[in-house]
Amino acid sequence: MATALPYGTWHSPIDAGLAASHDGRPEYPGTVGDEVWWTAPRPAEGGRRALVRRRADGTEESVLPAPWNVRSRVIEYGGLPWAGMPRAAEGPLVVFVHFDDQRLYACEPDAGGAPRPLTPVSRTGGGLRFADPRLLPERGEVWCVMEEFTGEAPTDVRRVLVAVPLDGSAADDRAALTELSDGRHRFVTGPQLSPDGRRAAWIAWDHPRMPWDGTEVILADVPGDGGPFTGAAAVLGGPDEAVSQVAWSPDGSLLYASDPGGWWELRRVAAADLGDARARSTALLPARQEEFAGPLWRVGMQWFLPLADGRIAAVHGTGTNTLGLLDPAAGTLTDIEGPWTEWAATLTAHGTAVVGLAAGPRTSYEIVEVDTATRAARVIGSAHRDAVDPAYVSAGTERVFTGPGGREIHAHVHPPHHPESTGPEGELPPYVIWVHGGPTSRTPLVLDLEIAYFTSRGIGVAEVNYGGSTGYGRAYRNRLREQWGVVDVEDCAAVALALAAEGSADRARLAVRGGSAGGWTTAASLTSPTARDVWACGAISYPILDLAGWAADETHDFESRYLESLIGPHAEVPDRYAERSPVNLVGNIRAPFLLLQGLDDVICPPAQCDRFLAAVAGRGVPHAYLSFEGEGHGFRKKETLVRCLESELSLYAQTFGFERTDVPRLELAP
Repeated sequence: MATALPYGTWHSPIDAGLAASHDGRPEYPGTVGDEVWWTAPRPAEGGRRALVRRRADGTEESVLPAPWNVRSRVIEYGGLPWAGMPRAAEGPLVVFVHFDDQRLYACEPDAGGAPRPLTPVSRTGGGLRFADPRLLPERGEVWCVMEEFTGEAPTDVRRVLVAVPLDGSAADDRAALTELSDGRHRFVTGPQLSPDGRRAAWIAWDHPRMPWDGTEVILADVPGDGGPFTGAAAVLGGPDEAVSQVAWSPDGSLLYASDPGGWWELRRVAAADLGDARARSTALLPARQEEFAGPLWRVGMQWFLPLADGRIAAVHGTGTNTLGLLDPAAGTLTDIEGPWTEWAATLTAHGTAVVGLAAGPRTSYEIVEVDTATRAARVIGSAHRDAVDPAYVSAGTERVFTGPGGREIHAHVHPPHHPESTGPEGELPPYVIWVHGGPTSRTPLVLDLEIAYFTSRGIGVAEVNYGGSTGYGRAYRNRLREQWGVVDVEDCAAVALALAAEGSADRARLAVRGGSAGGWTTAASLTSPTARDVWACGAISYPILDLAGWAADETHDFESRYLESLIGPHAEVPDRYAERSPVNLVGNIRAPFLLLQGLDDVICPPAQCDRFLAAVAGRGVPHAYLSFEGEGHGFRKKETLVRCLESELSLYAQTFGFERTDVPRLELAP
């Protein structure tokens, strides 16, 4: 029988160290002959990303020892950082991006020896960076995206497609890198080579558009004797159509995911129509109100995968993502069964099988292989193992709430849950609203030990996919256009108040927390004259706090014009930037808050926190500021994650009125 104890005081086996050690997930699975490789987090090793190899016999091993860190910084959010190929005698050849210097390296793990650099170092600005590599051994090259800084400002940058010699001749010679594209577009994805080797296709876009606003598919001819692409022209997409992925079918037709009808759908251009100035295309599954792609936050994402037999493996859904096998000839889509409710945009082929990355409410992200003949699925790598008795995990439920004007708000609600504890009769639990980053993003309903860290102690969590989130069609994500700091703030408050009104949460003990864009919404919620009274406290991580500064020169190039759609052009609505910035609204703050910041963050720089804290000083608002050397945008080190979780719990304990002696007391300064 469960023991009645005050909410927030329950004893839990999920401590901060356990939650931190399981932070992060495997990424970027790919195949090298009979083997499947991927990158994996190592929080206890300074947060590096290891390259993991699954041999044909099923054994897993790390290919590169510390400090090798397989992670790209192109557009700061990175992208596909490695590629590999089998060789009969020498064993695999793998190329990868090392995070510390962003050079492209070649590695021959079976031959021994250290990785050798393929690209040079530039001392200008952010240097040279690479992502989305494609190995072309017959040409002796790697094709990839190159990001090159031309000055010291974060926006002094150009991006082109390049061919990198595999022989290492460009390791100290920038001139030995062949530029394949002409550099006319600000952003590009990696080139996809047609089956006959004669054409390359890629996606491009320009400021002020973000890739979920409008992109174009560029098609170019590939000279047989090497050298730059020729005849490059836009053939698909446009300023109001967001192409998220492009790939060639074995029959030479071009497949792509785009949203001309308001939902990302799969479309095809026949090989015979590719010569048209603006190619004619057809939808493979017309009029389905669900998403077959998502926002292109990283270079090299893959929501669909053409198969040799003409079928297409496709990640799709509304709010959740399922893997299905699409038969274009029959017009049918057959889903893969299993416990997974979220498939990542990282599909790859393994013989006649499809390999992807999937998770569920009870399982962390795993490498899953699907037999395309039988549709049988099995975990082949990074298998989930319960780090704690699942009885301590609150799996969560999908909910739809009603916001201002009757609009729908999607959320996942995780009530407090413990196998041996319950709340006292008549007491309602505290709840924390979790706000995702992006903001053009989404929180999936998957196992998260950080959520369980709180719910197993008697604190409820609700993850809000507020208006502007992806996964629910363009109209839903367009709700945030010029309304950032309004719609997101209103939606989070509406969910919190609805939970209190239905008797699920204590109205006096509601908190809000988030990082990056979620940190913005958290700060905006605490400083909003209409929403501030909803919240008892807040936890703000690596946030945007000053819109004018961020829009000027305080962020990276990729998002440097993002606010034109989220807020409006600064030259036209400067007052809006001032009126919504939390740094200008600190007089409205009544609730205690915790502010967390990485000192190496180039996306949301610590200078914004400094200005915010200076404005708060002397106002009598209890708060704490924790900054972390060596951490950037999003924390990766185990010791950082532990301190953040324990500090957040202490904030809630002090604010909500319960005792926690198992974590250090967070000192709140007035």
